[in-house]
Amino acid sequence: MPFAQLVLGSPGVGKSTYCDGMHQFMSAIGRECSVVNLDPANDKTNYPCALDIRDLIKLEEIMSDDQLGPNGGVLYAFEELENNMEWLENGLKELGESYILFDCPGQVELYTHHNSLRNIFFKLQKLGYRLVAVHLSDSFCLTQPSLYISNLLLTLRAMLQMDLPHINVLTKIDKVSSYDPLPFNLDYYTEVQDLSYLMSHLEEEGPAMRSEKFSRLNKAVADLVENFGLVRFEVLAVENKKSMMHLLHVIDRAGGYVFGGAEGANDTVWQVAMRNESSMMEVQDIQERWIDAKEAYDAAEEKEWEEQRKKQEANAGTAPPDLIPDDDDEFDGMPPPIGDSGVKVIRKTK
Repeated sequence: MPFAQLVLGSPGVGKSTYCDGMHQFMSAIGRECSVVNLDPANDKTNYPCALDIRDLIKLEEIMSDDQLGPNGGVLYAFEELENNMEWLENGLKELGESYILFDCPGQVELYTHHNSLRNIFFKLQKLGYRLVAVHLSDSFCLTQPSLYISNLLLTLRAMLQMDLPHINVLTKIDKVSSYDPLPFNLDYYTEVQDLSYLMSHLEEEGPAMRSEKFSRLNKAVADLVENFGLVRFEVLAVENKKSMMHLLHVIDRAGGYVFGGAEGANDTVWQVAMRNESSMMEVQDIQERWIDAKEAYDAAEEKEWEEQRKKQEANAGTAPPDLIPDDDDEFDGMPPPIGDSGVKVIRKTK
């Protein structure tokens, strides 16, 4: 039963960076992971690409042969992929039980109203894949109420269209402290609380927003999002280990991996970490962690990782080899928790 993440989001939100960071993090905890590039325009990936849609079809060839623009070309590419599912299925079979990250294009049409992407992953579900949609949004949207509400509407539409276990993530959360001060704490935005409080701030964006027509429209959109009650967000700083650990824990629970997955030879690394509640980031902590006392938390976490590394070296008698040989790896040498959870999980193969 392979598990997979379907990484969605608008252009520039950090989908490829997320796939690269999550691939490195999973490698550090001993979980076999492969990244599949589904963007026919992405000819340069930062991560090792196990399967590339460009081996089947390239965006520049579609645009040249069929006289289509970039957006139309991407939609055509996914219709082509839907009609050639054997290529994708055969490629995934070669990856075996590896955890899959699907790096998708940024065209929002693919996951708001076009059906090819949805149909492709429904077919993979029938093959036994346990999928979780991870929808990324740039935390810059928090700086303007109109951007935030627009993003809520886009996120809600994606959740209804894809019809999969869905995790919404505000990326680049470590940059929020450098923006203008937000009118509310971060938990107001992540929990999508009473949106009526944003109406007065919306009106301050410009004269047009103060018209009766726009006021009714804004209230209708806010009521729509609240009435569904589906949207909430996790936060992520891709270079922060605790942030990545917390998000992966949330995704594992949504997809069922935490109830039946094993980490192979290094299974106790992840099991101990997941049972260590101090490693989890509570909702009420995010305002203090990423805005009020960000520098202090950064220094404390760096000191904590350094102490764990030294303790591990002292127990082993010699310096342990890095878990990932790449010196530029963000998660290089991340020390496993000390001790044994006492639980051994073994994946049974049929």
